[in-house]
Amino acid sequence: MAVLSTNRPAEIVLAARVAREFYLEGVSKVDIADRLGISRFRVARLLEAARASGMVRIEIALPGGSLDVGLSAELCAAFGLKYAFAYDFPDTDQVALRRRLGEAAGQALMDIITPGDVLGLSWARSLSALTAALTRMPPCPIVQLTGAVPPPDGRDLLELVRSVARIGGGTAHVFYAPMIVDSATTAAAIRRQADVADALALVPSVTIAMVAVGAWAPGLSTIYDACSPAERADIARLGVCAESAGVFLGSDGQPVSTALDSRMIVTPGPVLAQIPSVIGVAYGVSKSAAVRAAIRGGMVNGLVTHTTLARDLLSLG
Repeated sequence: MAVLSTNRPAEIVLAARVAREFYLEGVSKVDIADRLGISRFRVARLLEAARASGMVRIEIALPGGSLDVGLSAELCAAFGLKYAFAYDFPDTDQVALRRRLGEAAGQALMDIITPGDVLGLSWARSLSALTAALTRMPPCPIVQLTGAVPPPDGRDLLELVRSVARIGGGTAHVFYAPMIVDSATTAAAIRRQADVADALALVPSVTIAMVAVGAWAPGLSTIYDACSPAERADIARLGVCAESAGVFLGSDGQPVSTALDSRMIVTPGPVLAQIPSVIGVAYGVSKSAAVRAAIRGGMVNGLVTHTTLARDLLSLG
């Protein structure tokens, strides 16, 4: 390997000049050799020495973007993820962070979805801004995976699914229902309704799903916030630390059965786990353990997040 010697300042300056012309100005090695009156082999050795000495440091990054490509790749390697997108967004304003991650999820979706896919969407505050950045979509079917929390008002999840379908021209399979109801009898009746039954029957055909990951704590899960104090305590005693698309998860990421399950309008955990690509969207370091659980259990195999949570997630191992 070529080495730059500190005892040869002329050689160091020459290496810097060669590196600048090659890496910053885009001049070919042959043209640099002609300009400087040296062989192209010497140019190659000088470039190698410049990199070996640390004079030149190469980073993989998106021009002008906020995606931390290196950290994203590290997440994929550490957790065996199919996709990971870690954005360098400020996290002091949680509302703004949630909006920007929703937009980032839309950008990620445009990159990975293909005409042969079937997209599934669950209810989540973090997905509400998804369509703001979604400018193109193949005309694939869009399937609603869950009801909404709180009870839908005609916008929220239904409008999200319909808006995504309009962008691509695909069919929207939606239904008007809450995620949680007062009794198992009511939930069973809702599941039998034609629009609900038809949408949920299509879930096994979903190839890509976008979901949120919540932690079982105040303000970190819309389902937690919708439950009574007694229900929250009962579910916590079962070892639940996370929930995703209405599926409760233990610290090992495995689904946990709860008394609330029979009252929910959601895709069952075993069915959700069979979807080839499930992209989780999560923000806030307080959700790190929940995100790790969802990944460990295979509930999600893709992640859209911000750098603060990503680094904390890596520190947990």
